[in-house]
Amino acid sequence: MSQKAVNVAIIGAGLVGSAFISQISRLSKTPISYNVILIARSTKALISKDYSPLTLGDDWQSRLNSSSDSLSSTGDIAAYLEKSPLPVILVDNTSNESLAQSYPLLISQGISIATPNKKGFSSDLGLWNSIFEASAKPKGGLVYHEATVGAGLPIIGTLNDLVNTGDEVLKIEGIFSGSLSFIFNEFSKPTGSDVKFSDVVTKAKELGYTEPDPREDLNGLDVARKVTILSRLAGNKVQGPSSFPVHSLIPKPLERVETAGEFLEKLPQYDADLDKLRQEASSENKVLRFVGKVDLTQQTPSVAVALEKYDNSHPFASLKGSDNVIAFTTKRYPNPIIIQGAGAGDAVTAAGVLGDVIKIAQRL
Repeated sequence: MSQKAVNVAIIGAGLVGSAFISQISRLSKTPISYNVILIARSTKALISKDYSPLTLGDDWQSRLNSSSDSLSSTGDIAAYLEKSPLPVILVDNTSNESLAQSYPLLISQGISIATPNKKGFSSDLGLWNSIFEASAKPKGGLVYHEATVGAGLPIIGTLNDLVNTGDEVLKIEGIFSGSLSFIFNEFSKPTGSDVKFSDVVTKAKELGYTEPDPREDLNGLDVARKVTILSRLAGNKVQGPSSFPVHSLIPKPLERVETAGEFLEKLPQYDADLDKLRQEASSENKVLRFVGKVDLTQQTPSVAVALEKYDNSHPFASLKGSDNVIAFTTKRYPNPIIIQGAGAGDAVTAAGVLGDVIKIAQRL
């Protein structure tokens, strides 16, 4: 009996994409063969013209850089993939919104998708509906996006299992940002009462925990996107990450400064505001944590992203480093299910995507 095989097309060859290629190239002794037929980024692509597997040696990056081939549009990608003689899985390792907008088209052509790209699942509710309506059609491709929340942690899979087996989700609460987890873990250390918030943000940036412009983390939008995804999966079809309260940690006067350098230079002027909140929390034997919350216990569900105070005995208070932690409270689990671990990083994100690729292949 010949080995089952699928074709894999990879869009995005940056940090996560490179880690994914490294991981999939090391898969061996599996009942399914994963044939990479496309690696594409911006205007460059390695394309298997006859849909045979590309060679994934140590030189794939140099071959990609020197390639004169490209698939410059979603239409080009779709046209190439729909002719694949084997079932095909598109791995979108980008954060590209226009590519996410094309998911319904690709899925309707039988192309399955595995991705950490949050844009397709946390933007307009209409796009969310279109994606899953296309997947539900008889010839629609499968869609897995575990790594859109918590990288490789089993968060979306766990939530889907709870919902699909008839459990009722009551509350979702968690620390969803590795960068903000690190920042407030450092800021709230008992021995760190003299540490300034601006210094911790600068340290997080220097260690690579934040985006090059830390405002992209501090504005809370990344957490809001993740909370939007989980809220929708739990049955609360929120319109998008701007449809509920999101606490920004960026001081109003610094929202419009031109560069990240200028922002970090001026941030110390506002340290007193966060220091006051920290002292208030400490006086109550609590710590500050930046959390996303979904409450489905009321007739009108509530969703919010906020800076909250937690008792030192709370699981969120003992978090270390840049870990994420998520709690699901349900009818079956009144004592919440806690999932904790590394929620960011190239290797764990790539592993989350690869896990989805394997699940899709097993179903095709």
